Order: sequence, then C-alpha cells, then structure tokens
Amino acid sequence: MSLNDNVLENGVATNSDAAVVDYLDQRRGKVFSGTGGWFPGKGVFSHGYSMLEELVGEKSYFQTLILNATGKMVDRPLADWVEAIYGCMSWPDPRIWCNQIGALAGTARTSVIAATTIGAMAADSRTYGPRTRLEGVKFIQGALKQYKEGVTPEEIVAAAAEKTRGKPYIVGYIRPIAKGDERIEAMERVSRKLNLTAGEHLELAYKIEQVLIDKYDERMNINGYVCAFLSDYGFTGQEMYQLFAGMVASGVTACYVDTYKRPPDTFLPLRCDDIDYQGPSRRAVPD
Repeated sequence: MSLNDNVLENGVATNSDAAVVDYLDQRRGKVFSGTGGWFPGKGVFSHGYSMLEELVGEKSYFQTLILNATGKMVDRPLADWVEAIYGCMSWPDPRIWCNQIGALAGTARTSVIAATTIGAMAADSRTYGPRTRLEGVKFIQGALKQYKEGVTPEEIVAAAAEKTRGKPYIVGYIRPIAKGDERIEAMERVSRKLNLTAGEHLELAYKIEQVLIDKYDERMNINGYVCAFLSDYGFTGQEMYQLFAGMVASGVTACYVDTYKRPPDTFLPLRCDDIDYQGPSRRAVPD
C-alpha cells in the first residue's frame, strides 16, 4: 500500500500506517520545497534556474511568472503573449465586481495590498476569472478528442444544447452582456506580431464558434480563446488556473487608487430609503 492510499485529498491520514507516520516524522520541524528557494552564499533558485544569474535581466518577468506557476520555461514570444492577455483581463472599470471591491476598499481607506488581494480573491469564481480555465480547457480538449474520432462541430454544439434543453451554454462561448469579444481580435493581432500560429485546438474553437454564429447568433469569448490557444502550447487547465491567479490585480489597484484620491466614503453612497427592508416592522423599545 502506497503513502497516497492512506492520505485523503486534503492531506489527512486515514489511519496510523507506519509509512504515513514515518513520512510525517521526516518532515517535523523542516520545510521542504520542490520548487526552489534561497541558499545563503549559493543563490536563489526556481525549478533548477539560478534566479540572479539566469533569470534576472536574462528572462522577462512573465517568463519567470510562468516558470513559478507551472515549472515551464517558455520562449519570450509566448511569455509576451501571456502578458498581453493580462492586459485584456484587467480593466480599470469599477463596475466589474472584483474592481468594485478595490474601489470600496479605497473609499474606506484600507491598504492597497488588502484591496488588491481581496479583489483578486473575488475573481476566483466558477463563472468569472481564472477558475473558468478549468472548465474551458476540459471542454476544448474533450471536444478535440471527439473531433478526431469523427464527431462534427455541429454535433458537439448540439450535444451541449441538449444538456441545457435550449441554447448551448459552453464555458468559453457566449457573454452575458455583449455578443462577441473585442479582445480576441486584439490578441489575434498580438499573435501575428509574435509569429505565434494557431494549432488544432484553436482551429476547432473557431469551427465551433461558426456553428454558434450560424444557429444561435453567439460567439467565442476571451476565455474560450485563451483555453484553446494555450492548449495548443501544452498547458493544462490547472496550469492555466495557476498562471492567471493574479490576472485582475492591476485593474483592482487602479480602482482602489481612483477612490482613494477622493473624499472617504463617497463611492456608491446610499440613503436609508435606498434599502428595501422587508424584515419585522418597527417595534417600540420598552421604558
């Protein structure tokens, strides 16, 4: 029986097997890292790279970010592409819910670190933000497998529509407010500039989009585009989730700074009669 057979998903041992106890005993009072660390007098390392000699000044920040998030050292053009996607995902608009938290934090005079961190946490949603990469990648990679087995894009869309008994709500396609996604055109321009070509996942993504255009007047969104594009470059859904953990941070910070410069407590103020109170009626306080 292996150690993993005796450990639950959250890392809690299911019994007192000697191998489990021994494994934990070896780690008492010690910190282990499979990524790297700082070794005084020797240097700082990440996934086998000397950060001060091989990364700082030699690789871009986004190459290092991707390395730290996934363990992969990618070429500069792909790292620049990911940097451009970050620009697409972090708009300074306080109406976006994660940015609204940053704006509220600014008007309440919290610290910029707290505001940006909490705003980034608010983007960790199944319907919005980096977590949607998990379902988006699952769909497009599964769809490509089906496509190679002879299933047509029309049949893939039809199967999705059957699950919802109507319009096919596929992660990576359809937007709740607008049709289409202007960011895809911008990223296609970036891809051409960086000489990054489409692979089989993205080609299929566009074929699926065409079916949606013809039958439902809907299009692919930026999440579907990113999931397909990075699938072509060998990234998994979990790696993309890790890679985009801080993707909204810049926009949150911008909205924090905007309200921090104004008088405190003036962002989205409310009058008492703005609140639709539906609780117990007003009660007299006994003498």
